[in-house]
Amino acid sequence: MALAARLTCAVLLGAALPTQAMAQSTTGEISATLPATTAVGRGETAQSPGKGFVAKQSAAGTKTDTPIIETPQSISVVTQQQLDDQKPRGISEALNYTSGAFTALVGASNRYDYVALRGFNDSSVDNTLLDGLRLMSDQGSYSSFQVDPYFLQRIDVLKGPGSILYGRASPGGVVALTSKKPLFQPYHEVEVTVGNRNRLEGAFDISGPIDQNGVMAFRVTGLARGMDTQFEHVREQRFAIAPSLAINFTPDTHLLLQAYLQHDPEGGYHSGVPAEGSVFPRNGRYISRYFFDGDPTVEKYRRTERMVGYQFEHAFNDRLTVRQNFRYVFGDTRLRQIYGFGWASADELTRYYSGAKEATHAYTVDNQLEGKFTTGAVKHTMLFGLDYQKRHVDGFWESGSADPINAFNPVYGSPGLTGVTASPIDRWLEQTGLYLQDQIAIDRWRLTLGVREDHAKASNLYGTGTPSEWSGSKFTKRAGVVYLFDNGIAPYFSYSDGFNPSLRADQRGNLLQPATAKQFEAGVRYQPKGSSTMLSAAVFNLDQENVATKPVGQIYYVPSGKIRTRGVELEARTQVTDTVSVLANYTFTNMKFIESAEGFVGNTPYQVPRHMASAWVDWTFMPGYTAGMGLRYVGTSWGDNANSFKVPPYTLVDLMLRIDLARWDPSLKGAKLQLSAKNLFNKNYVASCLSSSYCYWGDARNVMATVSYQW
Repeated sequence: MALAARLTCAVLLGAALPTQAMAQSTTGEISATLPATTAVGRGETAQSPGKGFVAKQSAAGTKTDTPIIETPQSISVVTQQQLDDQKPRGISEALNYTSGAFTALVGASNRYDYVALRGFNDSSVDNTLLDGLRLMSDQGSYSSFQVDPYFLQRIDVLKGPGSILYGRASPGGVVALTSKKPLFQPYHEVEVTVGNRNRLEGAFDISGPIDQNGVMAFRVTGLARGMDTQFEHVREQRFAIAPSLAINFTPDTHLLLQAYLQHDPEGGYHSGVPAEGSVFPRNGRYISRYFFDGDPTVEKYRRTERMVGYQFEHAFNDRLTVRQNFRYVFGDTRLRQIYGFGWASADELTRYYSGAKEATHAYTVDNQLEGKFTTGAVKHTMLFGLDYQKRHVDGFWESGSADPINAFNPVYGSPGLTGVTASPIDRWLEQTGLYLQDQIAIDRWRLTLGVREDHAKASNLYGTGTPSEWSGSKFTKRAGVVYLFDNGIAPYFSYSDGFNPSLRADQRGNLLQPATAKQFEAGVRYQPKGSSTMLSAAVFNLDQENVATKPVGQIYYVPSGKIRTRGVELEARTQVTDTVSVLANYTFTNMKFIESAEGFVGNTPYQVPRHMASAWVDWTFMPGYTAGMGLRYVGTSWGDNANSFKVPPYTLVDLMLRIDLARWDPSLKGAKLQLSAKNLFNKNYVASCLSSSYCYWGDARNVMATVSYQW
């Protein structure tokens, strides 16, 4: 521990060391896209937007700039090209073509970024990182933060436990977002999007150097969007801006200042309908997929996010580098919602009311010391880190009842709210983690070894009385090995632990025990040298204990036992020819309750499709004209933990056409027109269910046209 203390001091003091005189930087993009790049002009890094559909470097699985083929854990990367092609309006939508990811947990809703990795949907709104730091969403309240995909240049998905790097995390994996960074070359973009559902959107992205010596650069990215949702009487609205400033004090010392400000005056829809009336008929009839179970005189979800932080990096020499990343997060959330919950009569749904006013204050910091050294024939990349995060959510929750509504012929305007009561909430979470990782290279072998010690404490107060508290420590570890063949084939094997304390409280208000997980994974990658191809296959066995389940319509959780998931993930990303690129994947998931206090042993948890597959093809069929077509298949899933009914499978088609308008008129150089359609054939489907009372309609056809201009 004395060594750990000395290293910690070195990390903290290194951030304050005086630097050398400023020197000129010749890189086109900021060299400090932390934590990946410390050398100027290195080419592709773990923060680069990728080339086509392929990225070869990632920091998501190691916190160091590491070739993906040398990482002994499954990683998928959504590149800038894929984001541009598919233009998602949320992170869940951006991962529609990612193996191991199920993104339809709430169907057509876009209020939160739900992503279930390897079948695990717990903490599905709290497994997202931005530039290496957790977003600090609270999965037990209404304060969940989003970052719009327009502000990102890539998304890395690490599958399986990531606790030795990030502490608390869903056992299924983490989603690592990388924001756009300042450029040292002038870049300007404006775009306007129109579409069905009265969609109107404008965005801009401006970046460039501030001086002529490569010392400072800026970037300002902004977006405004308004549109109707699929559901009647409910809208989405967003205003966001992200300024950033990069400073290269010397070629070895870099500082990146960042802010992300977002205001969502209208947060869209977030509710479901019974299985009887959606999955199967109710007295011969189906509820419309446009049905709104609330009331327009009441409905309100408003969210404000403010994030400010920095990324600092200093290289003492080519062997020793220190980094410190910091972010402060403030959130303000307001909710008023009437929602249906089961049938009250032949045609009417029982309805309840929920309200909330929450304020979130959170901050997180990650200190890293990276050292590279050689012992004989063995090369080491050693990473020592100390991170800390703290989140406080307070305010009040409201609950009450409302009059039933006819689900087939709804009438709005008099919801009949009764019995509305308010109770204060006060929720704390604090975690400190100390971690050590060694990446070892011996000839063709690559070994990754890591350990971490976490101390966490949580407190939850709902209503009056004494808050429920929990504190404890957890030691986690990971070990993995990769062998690199000359022909580009790289098999690997790994073991990793998971740890996820939370603020989940039972019916008596007592906090549940943290979930723990362990995973064995084996896989193989194929990356021919000099090619734009990455093929990967992975098989895994992943166990989670102390699983928590939230009963439908309740605010508390119950301990559900132990879950085991075994699966296969296949993914191909390749540029077949100069004009054709292909992205394809397949996922098989076999998830079962191994222990269950509710008698579900042998059953499959809800919202876990057994089979998923997708493919996207880009084809530049003539100069200046590119077509993209996608196919997404989601197999059957169980609608509840009792496995009493199944949600049918569905297949969706997406389409894109992009035209370089300079092909029409040379004076339009830099202008592009892109036409996109999601669910092209307007398939009517249920995306998933979590009980017989709650099923979620899938997204109906969404068509849009975007005109952009770059100069």
